[in-house]
Amino acid sequence: MIIGTLQLELYFPEPQSLKEKRSVLQSLTNRLRKKFNVAVAEIDGMDLWQSSVLGIAAVGNETKHVNQILDFVLDFVRAEREVEITKEHMEFF
Repeated sequence: MIIGTLQLELYFPEPQSLKEKRSVLQSLTNRLRKKFNVAVAEIDGMDLWQSSVLGIAAVGNETKHVNQILDFVLDFVRAEREVEITKEHMEFF
């Protein structure tokens, strides 16, 4: 069993409050879960209204497959207009 994790530091240029950021973030995390069947959680920056850190995990039988899923997730988030990725880190266990 291979576990892949992706940590993304995100910047939100538009939101002017925590409520707005949480709305954008919740929409993004729900779409990631539905489209890619990954586990997603906000792991840092909960009280900051223009930044956040997302933890994303995928499980599979082969490293190649898990890597491909996380690459698709990364491309999907990069295409989002409401967020910018400031840092990314991927690991496999």
